[in-house]
Amino acid sequence: MDDEDNEMVLLLQKLNVSKPVAKTLACLLGSEQVTSREVEMMSRLRQPEVSIAMNYLQKNNWVEVEEVKKKQGKGRPIKVYTLTVPMDEIIDTIEQKVISENRMMLENIERLKALS
Repeated sequence: MDDEDNEMVLLLQKLNVSKPVAKTLACLLGSEQVTSREVEMMSRLRQPEVSIAMNYLQKNNWVEVEEVKKKQGKGRPIKVYTLTVPMDEIIDTIEQKVISENRMMLENIERLKALS
């Protein structure tokens, strides 16, 4: 991950996106397709963190997963992930969530003022 990727991760974290999700998104942006192992290596996240981040991204319909059988040997298939939504849409979704949360906080502050 380069300086621009690291800046993106920091900015996403400031918007309450978890570090694993932020790092995983940065890895997905740089590649057309990426395996979970490649995300682990690029982001320096552990396998469970990558798995949790990918589950979050899948739940939001931001990534697609494909299981590819290994060409040699036994074992589990390799999971290959593809970002299915442009980053602009992901940022818009995050923006709407932040606006909604802040609006709710302001309403709570106003209610507290009215009660005091």
